[in-house]
Amino acid sequence: MDRAAASAVPATVFRDCPPLPDGVDPARWRCEVHTAAPVLAFGKVTVRLAPITMTHAEGPLPDGGDGQVWGAMHSTPTAVPGVRGLAIQPEYGGRSDFYTGTFSLRFRLLGRLPAPGCTIGATAPVDFRLKRSGPSTWISQDPPLIEFSAYDDTFTAPAAEHCGPLTRHLDRRLGLPADGGNLMTYDASYTFRTYDRLPRIPAR
Repeated sequence: MDRAAASAVPATVFRDCPPLPDGVDPARWRCEVHTAAPVLAFGKVTVRLAPITMTHAEGPLPDGGDGQVWGAMHSTPTAVPGVRGLAIQPEYGGRSDFYTGTFSLRFRLLGRLPAPGCTIGATAPVDFRLKRSGPSTWISQDPPLIEFSAYDDTFTAPAAEHCGPLTRHLDRRLGLPADGGNLMTYDASYTFRTYDRLPRIPAR
């Protein structure tokens, strides 16, 4: 994202900021929104996913520990190269720790042939542990916008589940399960705003 784009971060960017834990200081907690277009390679598949956006809050807890609260994730399907009529869409897998760069995803398989609910990681989501490829770069100070690159070459990709009669065919076509040789590259940018500068967020 260039500097001109960075100069205007609309309030709607922060619409998924979660409510804070009780007893914390809103001025010391910030809502972070990051966007990435990862390249995912596993089994026989390499695909540049459509951009995903994740929102979370982080800051110090009353006892001095580091706190985090999950917000939301948004994504759209991407066609799987070489597999006609099949698309893949990442979904939040229920675990995240943005201090350490770890999070989990499920990958829904969509199209005419897979049954509804066809998913890679349905039972146990795919766990990613991102490592930085280099230092972060500040694109803008006000509003803040930071770019970074990361990767994970240690994750395993399980077999697809709930795909109906074509489950085994899909697994063979996609090369699943894939225990090694997998890679996610993760070029991303993020912005943030402290909670004392956000509109009031209703409790959920």
